[in-house]
Amino acid sequence: MLIANPNASRNTYPDDLKAILNIQTAAESRTWLANWNTLNRAGTPLFSLPDLAAHLGVAELMIKDESSRSQLGSFKALGAPIALVRLILRLFPEHPFEPRGLLMGDYGDALKDFTVISATDGNHGRALAAAAQSVGCRCVIVLHANVSIEREQAIAAYGAQIVRVPGNYDESVEEAAALAVEHNWQVVSDTSYEGYEDIPRDVMQGYGTIAAEIVEQASDQAFTHVFLQGGVGGLAAGLASYFWELYGTARPAMIVVEPQQADCLFQSALAGHASKTQGSVDSVMAGLACGETSPLAWKFLHTSIDHFMTIEDEDAVNAMRMLAQGSDRDVPLVAGESAVAGLAGLIQLLKSPHLAAEVGIDESSRILLISTEGATAPAVYSELVGETAQSVLKRQHLWLQRK
Repeated sequence: MLIANPNASRNTYPDDLKAILNIQTAAESRTWLANWNTLNRAGTPLFSLPDLAAHLGVAELMIKDESSRSQLGSFKALGAPIALVRLILRLFPEHPFEPRGLLMGDYGDALKDFTVISATDGNHGRALAAAAQSVGCRCVIVLHANVSIEREQAIAAYGAQIVRVPGNYDESVEEAAALAVEHNWQVVSDTSYEGYEDIPRDVMQGYGTIAAEIVEQASDQAFTHVFLQGGVGGLAAGLASYFWELYGTARPAMIVVEPQQADCLFQSALAGHASKTQGSVDSVMAGLACGETSPLAWKFLHTSIDHFMTIEDEDAVNAMRMLAQGSDRDVPLVAGESAVAGLAGLIQLLKSPHLAAEVGIDESSRILLISTEGATAPAVYSELVGETAQSVLKRQHLWLQRK
């Protein structure tokens, strides 16, 4: 399903939004992250997929591959550490903590009794656990019933205490908030709620690193369309705000894609305010299986996103297989279930000339996709794609050597 956003704006980036998310603070966050040894210092590649572009009938298709951001395997590695560092700086102004030293563990003795907690579908919790381990503080992660054991083990490997609750992601968010109050722990969540916006803002600001790298890698080439994953809206807001501030009235058209059964942003667009999904929230796209829009993210999406759309799980699986296959001119890519939402949405739009025309996509369009994660659940990836991530990466290595 596709809807146009009647509130989308082509004016310059508003000052009230710039006061919350801006390029200057994103650059500061990027500088801090450069000192975290968990991340790939070279950033992540921006690949062109000329064969797929030709197949789909567009001028260019480029994809930012966040699977190689770090051993954590997803873009979430950019948000949680920045939120944790900024939280500590706010809470302990009397200490001479430096961001670089925090991520290098220089103040572990002073922070060993400090505890952070968060709910997660997997990737955010893993990134927070890794950041807490580097800083030297304690971390508790709340997982709901649909989070796989494989993802739980990946989080626990970074020393986090795991708490399991029944229900879905929204129930785990409520439990994390309750435990934080009971034990005087600090919630480091990537979704906002009433009275809780500073940390989600910092998480979203960390995602500006992705946009900054894309601008540098694409040089002076302008994209006409950017497809962004849904979820609670944090990634979309972080990138959309950056592109809007940078390009102003000439910003690209931006489309948000999410699962049919976890369509909280789609429903928010219909309602005109941050809203909840009407679906089951049970999707193979685990990182996007969120039932309630982040109100803070919606402040940005409400006017920066031109279209909202939903896809079926099978669309995502087909897109995973397509990227894994590669071709003579297209690098094989390991893209997880949530990573392919943008490509899956683009393919569905191009199946209908009417929908493609509504979004303004034609043979001259230059499309940007964000592959947000690799095989963060390797067994799930193998089952869905019919090939292991290691096998795809081997073919990728051979392709890159050849090119």
